[in-house]
Amino acid sequence: MSNTIEDLAAKLAEDTMKVMDQTGEDRLYVEVGNVLAAASQSLEEAFLTEVRVRLAERVARKFLIKKVTEFKAAAQAKSEAQKSQ
Repeated sequence: MSNTIEDLAAKLAEDTMKVMDQTGEDRLYVEVGNVLAAASQSLEEAFLTEVRVRLAERVARKFLIKKVTEFKAAAQAKSEAQKSQ
């Protein structure tokens, strides 16, 4: 049963994130969680965990992309400065 809940929660989280991206409703997952709470607390908890993990991954990925972009820009500037000397 545990795998079933995790599988369902993961799929529902993926689908919810897609709809959130399409509609711009960044709190839609809260509404979906409320619907789940009325039917299954176990599925609600698993779903909210799945969504939070995905949201956290997005934040971390944006941070990482920013750092890499900054590093590349600094390396490019350093390279151009060395060429002009």
